[in-house]
Amino acid sequence: MLRAGVLGGVVLALASLPLAVPAGIGAMKGAAILQNMPTELKDHQVGQTTYVYANDGKSLITMFYDEHRKFVPLASLSPNIVNAVIAAEDARFYSHMGVDFQSIARAFVANRQQGEVSQGASTLTMQYVRMALRDSATTAQEAVAATEQTPQRKLTEIRLAIKLEGQWTKDQIMEGYLNMAYFGHRAYGIYAASQIFFSKEPKDLTLVEAATLAGLVKAPSSFDPANQTGPALDRRNYVIRRMAELHFITADQANRAAAEPIKLKLSSPPRDCGSVPAANRDWGFFCDFFKNWWMQQPAFGPNPVARLDKLRTGGYKVVTSLDPKLQEFGMKDLLSRSKTDMRLAYGNVMVQPGTGRVLSMTVNRVYSMDQSKNGPNSDPIKRSFNVKGSYPNTVAPLLGGGDIPGYQAGSTFKMFTMVAALDAGMKMSKSFYAPHRYTSIYVVEPGGPAACGNRWCPSNASGSMTGKHNMYSGFGKSVNTYFVQLEQAVGSDKAVRMAEKMGLVWHTDVDRLHASPKHADKWGAFTLGVADTTPLEMANAYATVAAEGMYCKPSPVLSIKTPQGQELTTTVDGKQVEAAAPQCHRAFSQDVARAATDAARCVTGYKAARGSCGDWSTGSRVYAMMERPIAGKTGTTDDTRAAWFVGFTPELAAASFIADPDYVKNVAGDGNYNMPLDAVTNSLKFALKDKPVRDFNPPSSDILN
Repeated sequence: MLRAGVLGGVVLALASLPLAVPAGIGAMKGAAILQNMPTELKDHQVGQTTYVYANDGKSLITMFYDEHRKFVPLASLSPNIVNAVIAAEDARFYSHMGVDFQSIARAFVANRQQGEVSQGASTLTMQYVRMALRDSATTAQEAVAATEQTPQRKLTEIRLAIKLEGQWTKDQIMEGYLNMAYFGHRAYGIYAASQIFFSKEPKDLTLVEAATLAGLVKAPSSFDPANQTGPALDRRNYVIRRMAELHFITADQANRAAAEPIKLKLSSPPRDCGSVPAANRDWGFFCDFFKNWWMQQPAFGPNPVARLDKLRTGGYKVVTSLDPKLQEFGMKDLLSRSKTDMRLAYGNVMVQPGTGRVLSMTVNRVYSMDQSKNGPNSDPIKRSFNVKGSYPNTVAPLLGGGDIPGYQAGSTFKMFTMVAALDAGMKMSKSFYAPHRYTSIYVVEPGGPAACGNRWCPSNASGSMTGKHNMYSGFGKSVNTYFVQLEQAVGSDKAVRMAEKMGLVWHTDVDRLHASPKHADKWGAFTLGVADTTPLEMANAYATVAAEGMYCKPSPVLSIKTPQGQELTTTVDGKQVEAAAPQCHRAFSQDVARAATDAARCVTGYKAARGSCGDWSTGSRVYAMMERPIAGKTGTTDDTRAAWFVGFTPELAAASFIADPDYVKNVAGDGNYNMPLDAVTNSLKFALKDKPVRDFNPPSSDILN
């Protein structure tokens, strides 16, 4: 009854206030409006900033937000800011019931004298209600109604404020207010304001700093201390005087505080991948992969738009798999053999077998949208339209995880054919005579460079490859005509499907057509790596072999925690699992993986555990450089338009390439053949430095002969 009487009295008081044109509302009309006003605040979650860190949980990569805000409990705030806000906005906050009658009376007199609204009478509780109505609005009309100067809005605030005071404690209201209020400079809530204006936690705010921030709430632009010191200083000193009048501080403290200048320590919060720390600009490519990964996860929403909204408002703490030390070494290593303004892109991606977690993504480019000083595009058509090249600055996902098609990967695709053959029951000893040129069963258009009539007839890179080969020597020496025959024996469709099991995605319409069930059994050139792919996909595919047949989806995360500090979970196959948990399944058997690994040892010069590699291989210097067990595969495309190396140990896998992302027909050059090999070997060696040496498990005798 008391609150009903209070509200009725407020209606009558407001009826005589010239709040808006037309000339206000009468008591009867006010009572009618009262009946139609909302009686509850909508239950809503205020958006909070998501923080994304490297794998140490401390190195900030970036933040995602619409409104930069982080919730802070009242107990974690400096008493200075609570007292300053009370002094600035609502001196009787802890004594009124949501409505301050003294302020209403004062505003009534002032507004009568001015003939317009010159003073308000909003308590902190009413201000909180206004912000809550605004932030919970689902339509433009609701958003306008929450902030427009009308009697209806004021009555709504009063009614809901009185009700809120009966449901929440004063401390809860103060906590909500301080976490919702806008302080300017994209700072929503006291945590963001403390960081942006003073680069500190809100618990550490001094009296002078707290008074400065409290003074901003009334009019953030008018009292912005970063733009105009005079009004900001006057407003701050007003707050300090009020704090003394309310006995929060002594007169001596007030005098000393008012004598101090405003000393800001401004910081600009990063937002999205375009504003990763300047010292770590190369992290932007990993950040872009993370963002694209997030938008593909059903755990975060029904569609990419909803998922991105969740990233920007969910207030998560995300610890990613990015290893700053590996990333730094990888960049220095790449740039020791290349430059950021080099036409050819030269990159390297490292993945952890058994989890799919991506540890580093390096490329000789600067992650930046500013392409005004980029070099000319190597694509003649694009160049004719003055389209800049992708060097040195780009935000294109050159390493994968985005919307670029990638690059042909050459003989690295022979792994898919070999694994498919082994999975189908063939033995490592499967032998074919491999001539320099071989006429296959696959039909092609006559007249092409690899056509014999209407049959595809590829040749080997060297005449020294001619002879009888099995999987060991055929893989180690990268014998094209051996693998074409192996592909015929198992079926090119089986090789294509195995590549899909190992994570390959078809990026172009041409590749999707060839890989379709209708055409896959006719795609003879597949085994020689004519499909477009990315270093991320290739590193993860070979990581499947290193993990002894366990395929894991590429992932950029170690942990995703809610604002309450709990690990975010999702439902998979009816079970609750952590959203950051690896998503793995068996793609093929352990023995198939071990046999494929044994053949891949031939490439690196490590020699096979169970078979004979022959007298030479395409990457024989790798083991000598690595000085520990390593397997892998080299790859070059027609006319050396791209060069690749994919290497792996039991613990790690990495894929490196060099190619022109602007015009894939441009040659990378034979002289750059070893650059990917060096990048992979050096990065793996650094990553495993001081780690115990692990060897590969040899295959069983059953799969050999």
